[in-house]
Amino acid sequence: MDLLGSILGSMDKPPQISEAERQQKKKQRELEQKAQANEKQMKQKFREKIEEKINAFLRDGEAKSYKFEPMDKFQRSIVHDVADVAGLAAYSFGEEEVDRFIQVWKKEFSPCEGELSALRKGEEWDPVRYKQIKEEEEWKSRLEEERARQKNKIKPKTNYQAKYEHLIGKEAAVDAARKTEANKSCGMG
Repeated sequence: MDLLGSILGSMDKPPQISEAERQQKKKQRELEQKAQANEKQMKQKFREKIEEKINAFLRDGEAKSYKFEPMDKFQRSIVHDVADVAGLAAYSFGEEEVDRFIQVWKKEFSPCEGELSALRKGEEWDPVRYKQIKEEEEWKSRLEEERARQKNKIKPKTNYQAKYEHLIGKEAAVDAARKTEANKSCGMG
């Protein structure tokens, strides 16, 4: 006998399961499979319900958006999937595990960043107020830029014109700036 055979021969046999335990495990597996099938069926029914709501929303020519009731993460993922397939813009709002919900918009009425920001904060969206705020922010930004430019302007410490006036004279510099003649010897004119 070889080494492996001697080791296997010295080991105890695995415990045998009684018939009652086998039946109990079989029943437990069947119950688990039944629960999984029920859960799958519930998820399918939920998806169909969401599809019906979205189709009704799409058929409604007046509606621009539709707000779903608060739901858990898995259900929201289904709503996002169905909305994406239907060609809708969908966003989640609210606090997780408390009141998180989804709102969908038809693509032509998709919300702007300002509207999304207001909805995320739980505020009412006011486009006129948003435009005023944007204009004020833009004005403040331009004002800050102008202030920074004014602050960073380089000013000479001395007046160079006055510094070199004794060398070239005041009249000579003014005359040279006024009159420029072409020089024929340099090929000009």
